[in-house]
Amino acid sequence: MNTNTLGADLRSLRKSRGMTLEDMASALGCSVGWLSQVERNISTPRIRDLRRMAEVLGVPLSLFFGNHDAPENERGLIVRAGHRRTVGVYESGLVETLLSPDLTDSFEVIHSTFQPGACREEDTRRETQELAYMVSGRLDIWIDGRPFTVSEGDSFRIRNQSYRWSNPYEHPAVAVWVISPPVY
Repeated sequence: MNTNTLGADLRSLRKSRGMTLEDMASALGCSVGWLSQVERNISTPRIRDLRRMAEVLGVPLSLFFGNHDAPENERGLIVRAGHRRTVGVYESGLVETLLSPDLTDSFEVIHSTFQPGACREEDTRRETQELAYMVSGRLDIWIDGRPFTVSEGDSFRIRNQSYRWSNPYEHPAVAVWVISPPVY
């Protein structure tokens, strides 16, 4: 099975959210057969279908574009710096890109840049295990309400815990995250 396709990514996202084909088809207002064909790369969704899928899955539309146009011999193996998929600018000042070649593994790897002054004020909790490594800069993070400041070379883990973050410093903070199961 070819795992470096739009269909494989859609299937992985659907499964990571505990959705059956029937659940997803119902949420999209489409047939189970058509959705199954999309996941098997037999049918191609229109852009409006992809927009709706992104809404239902809670991911940015941009996630569905990117590495699929990589040279054949690199697909599913290599992600070039200039061809990473943007997985969202969910918070003002946070830019995230996918380092993983696709979404078909039991984990994903994300590159996050937290701009100076950026923050997530609301606690977030995900049904995941996450590990972040600070490549550069400093970041304030609260895990289950406990405050920490992490800097270049530090790492931290979040296991289905609430967290929020802030970069009150004058330089961007850059982190690489490993997240299981994939959420983007």
